[in-house]
Amino acid sequence: MDKSKKFNRRSFLKVGAAGSAGVMMGNVLLPTKAKAAKIKDPIKIGDQAVLSGIFGSYGNFHRIGSLLAIEEINNNGGILGRKIEYMMKDATLKPDVAIRNARYYVEQWGADMIMGIDSSAQSLAVGKIMPQLNKPLLVTHAATSKLTEDLVYKEGIKQIFRISIPTYQDGISAAMLAAKLPITRWATVSPNYDYGKICWKTFKDMLKKLRPDVEFVSESWANFGTVDFSPYISKVMSSNAEGLYSVEWAGELITFINQAKKFGLFKKFKEVILPVGAAMDVVYGLGKNYPENLWLSCRYWYEYPPTNQNSNFVKTFYKRWNKYPHYVSEISYSAIYAYKMAVEKAGSVKTEDVIKALEGLTFVSPAGRRWIRASDHQAVYEVPWGRVHHKSEFPYITLKKDLKVWPGEVYYPKPPFKSPEDYPPYYNLLNG
Repeated sequence: MDKSKKFNRRSFLKVGAAGSAGVMMGNVLLPTKAKAAKIKDPIKIGDQAVLSGIFGSYGNFHRIGSLLAIEEINNNGGILGRKIEYMMKDATLKPDVAIRNARYYVEQWGADMIMGIDSSAQSLAVGKIMPQLNKPLLVTHAATSKLTEDLVYKEGIKQIFRISIPTYQDGISAAMLAAKLPITRWATVSPNYDYGKICWKTFKDMLKKLRPDVEFVSESWANFGTVDFSPYISKVMSSNAEGLYSVEWAGELITFINQAKKFGLFKKFKEVILPVGAAMDVVYGLGKNYPENLWLSCRYWYEYPPTNQNSNFVKTFYKRWNKYPHYVSEISYSAIYAYKMAVEKAGSVKTEDVIKALEGLTFVSPAGRRWIRASDHQAVYEVPWGRVHHKSEFPYITLKKDLKVWPGEVYYPKPPFKSPEDYPPYYNLLNG
């Protein structure tokens, strides 16, 4: 049986109420009003994210970001006068599932664009078949630098674009933050797979460049699906580390923090850096129990930037879904708008025209200015770091009191990705 998620029209969708295009969720087509006049064919967008299991909250936050963009676009005439027809499937975290979904969208359903993908392994697997499928792929979450550095820049797979920040945020900007902190000994508890290993290596390499006096004294690698973090916590607590870096995420990060509090970890370590700790599923899951003074970031935080566009997005999102936007919500929302702008610029949904229009595209999103580099198809934008401070009103924490922000151009590696000059630091970041 197809694992596509069923869709509750009352709960989620008013898309296309003014037009004729249906909205597809899983394999269920929701009917909308028909007009007597001849109707233009819809533009089809096939989306996939993890909707089940411990990471399922990511996919659900992703989905409602996509749906908000589609509602807005369809209610304002669509794209080139064509409504968006949308389908979403559960990608799980398995590469073969992501490949099967992508092939279905293009070869059977007739998608004009496909998007989503949470897992780095999935993004690389789907990326490899994009020349065959030959439709634009807008990746909204998978963070491996190999996607844009290797598949796009080195192998020339032009159909791939990434709208989200890759591991540069989790490793490089985290090291820039750590370099300014008054400690020298660091440890990690992180996922025991490619994402965790790459982030820790990137963090160490960058921090050593900025602070040659630092030491990395303990590493503890938690397997996927860990529910008991006690051995990993005990290992780093038995070291002489002063700072803890962790890229645990989603439900596993919630579990880790709750167990670490019982061990007194946050009293032992002077500084704690959690690159995806500001993800809204974690904020919601911990609520008032989020320990104070931890350094958090993610790939978008709803309090930044302080612009009217972001403020309006947050208000609209909250009114529509009764939730604050997760970073995957903002990214899926912005990905659909980026595609809209590219199609309108090109005057066409032909793949080669849309690719040309996306290359070099600069647009203002709720997260701020995004610039899609023509060379590697990586969107460049910045996300803040902030310390946890409690507040009385929901969602009970704020990062506004101690924000640290660097322009994306400062910490994103640059093509051709061959020499030390292509990687930060590009100037004295400790004094910059």
